[in-house]
Amino acid sequence: MTSPITSKTYESSPSRKVAFLGLGVMGYPMAGHLALAGHSVTVYNRTAAKSAEWLAQLAEAKATGTLKQGATPREAVAGAEIVFCCVGNDDDLRSVVLGDDGAFAGMAKGAVFVDHTTASADVARELSKTALALGLQFIDAPVSGGQAGAQNGALTVMCGGDAATFEQVKPAIAVFSRAVTLLGESGAGQLAKMVNQICIAGLVQGLSEAIAFGQRAGLDMEAVLGVISKGAAQSWQMENRGKTMIDGKFDYGFAVDWMRKDLGLVLDEAKRNGARLPVTALVDQFYADVQQSGGKRWDTSSLITRLK
Repeated sequence: MTSPITSKTYESSPSRKVAFLGLGVMGYPMAGHLALAGHSVTVYNRTAAKSAEWLAQLAEAKATGTLKQGATPREAVAGAEIVFCCVGNDDDLRSVVLGDDGAFAGMAKGAVFVDHTTASADVARELSKTALALGLQFIDAPVSGGQAGAQNGALTVMCGGDAATFEQVKPAIAVFSRAVTLLGESGAGQLAKMVNQICIAGLVQGLSEAIAFGQRAGLDMEAVLGVISKGAAQSWQMENRGKTMIDGKFDYGFAVDWMRKDLGLVLDEAKRNGARLPVTALVDQFYADVQQSGGKRWDTSSLITRLK
């Protein structure tokens, strides 16, 4: 099995009939937590073999809800109260939502589409408007926490949309999350995720420079990070990526290709709203250097390779 799912204690809530579109690195375990929590889940993935693998793994884990596989998004969402989605980008999202075989064509009136894709705020607003015209509801809900967060059911979810609809779906989202927050109208979740990625870009570059500096100075950097992580310099990146950066290991987390996609969304939005992001733009180019050196699938902490 390629995507382990760590079972946890789930809060008791009514079983819902849900669908999950997209069983990638994030979607596979997220859908798994829904099944393990007792929801009836129908899954769809462009590669049908991945859906079959997921069904086999959850059957082995003795998930109690009904588990099925849909041949198309439209088939997968039939009868679902909530449709979750986690795909690659704006175009991927439109491909599973719109058209004769898309999710919106098969959803019952009143059903809610919850999109966990990191996408543009514009596409969130576009699809929310389309959903409302069809008698559906739409929540944009990008996540932070990476593959480990998805596997452990400990993601942070940033949401945009109608408040009453959010409260309706919040218990189901909480199954694979540790924090679920509504931040405003449609698109607000995607904008909040952009804020998240701006923070991460600066933090990882700063940590890279600090470790490279300390190594040049002849310091025991594991000992140094152990000390400074107890003070004002502490960060999630330091706690979770510091040692692996020292060891030159970069296969633990969010890929450089994905980060560049996200930073592209950030920089496009900044052009629209007039925000000045000089450090973010610079770090984006540093990630381009990592890509060109063969690190497209390395995790974001691989920024340090530019400094060695």
